[in-house]
Amino acid sequence: MTMTSEILAANTAFYRAFEKKDIEAMSAVWSQGTGSFCIHPGRNVIRGWKDIRISWEQIFKSTAYIEINTDIITTEVSDRTGYVVLRENLLQVIGGKKMEAQSMATNIFQLLGGKWYLVHHHGSPIMR
Repeated sequence: MTMTSEILAANTAFYRAFEKKDIEAMSAVWSQGTGSFCIHPGRNVIRGWKDIRISWEQIFKSTAYIEINTDIITTEVSDRTGYVVLRENLLQVIGGKKMEAQSMATNIFQLLGGKWYLVHHHGSPIMR
């Protein structure tokens, strides 16, 4: 398996954990360190897995259903760091309302102990 395919597999695992609203699967994808960053669309930066985990728990709690399809724009790998730039196509049900949205996202992965971990997720809404 190439480093690019490993990063794409980690990226897929992140979105499957998101769709399933599975905090343990999400925890397995993210680096547990304080150097991790997450920027949800329209929100401020969150630093460190502890606070990032809380943000995902809140999202999972308020979302009845979510489906995410991604369009990969580019994947780059250099030594122990790689990133994926993509379009997120979301279908979700919140408060009984069906909503569709698109976001641009950048996911940065770091090779730690032989495994690729997410260290940075930045989602930005696409305004229609």
